[in-house]
Amino acid sequence: MELKFVKESWSGVMEIDHNPTRNMNLSSAHLLMQILAWMWSVIFSLSLGSYLAFGISSIAHTLLLGGVFVTLAVFQASEKSNG
Repeated sequence: MELKFVKESWSGVMEIDHNPTRNMNLSSAHLLMQILAWMWSVIFSLSLGSYLAFGISSIAHTLLLGGVFVTLAVFQASEKSNG
């Protein structure tokens, strides 16, 4: 039960097929997700009162979201070339 909730929550935010950016083009969705990641990095670092936390959090968010969207772009390009 708890694992299903975590998976559905993750999908609702991080997977383009399940979050509200699914109707946008890929580059717009990526930009929006990067902006949201930076926003949350700032929120968490300010709540901790640490600029170091901001740096680590913003880099981690950028790498994570960048990897997710590059992977998605590769998968979509592969489907178009094979389909």
